[in-house]
Amino acid sequence: MNLTGERWIALPRDRLWDALNDPDILRRSIPGCESVEKLSETEYTMAMVAAVGPVKARFTGRLTVSDPVPPESYTLGFEGTGGIAGFGRGVASVRLVVEADGTRLAYEASAVVGGRIAQIGARLVDGVARRMAEAFFQRFGEVVMVPVTTVT
Repeated sequence: MNLTGERWIALPRDRLWDALNDPDILRRSIPGCESVEKLSETEYTMAMVAAVGPVKARFTGRLTVSDPVPPESYTLGFEGTGGIAGFGRGVASVRLVVEADGTRLAYEASAVVGGRIAQIGARLVDGVARRMAEAFFQRFGEVVMVPVTTVT
């Protein structure tokens, strides 16, 4: 399965770069995400609940950042397992491009699923993946646009 997309966000590139590397912002942006924990500068663990057709499961996995070019781009590898529901693994390239009054966030991702999820059918799995990607970027845009407040 291959996904591509982009979203314009009315914030500076540096702020989006920081947000893409913030475990709390990622947790709040990923649909069904229960936790994202930073293990190192390049590794995170996560847990989430996802449903594909009749299969609903809790998935645990690892995210690995490679080829970072701050604040412009990185590659994100991911792998996760959901017990008998199956597994997923893949890679996503993320690019932040400065534009007038904001930043364009563009991504290209490819993934493979196996187990019961794969048995449901490629068309259904692709549709769910596309909706989850769109939901992530919608939520991400909303989370990063929340005004930052400071306590004095």
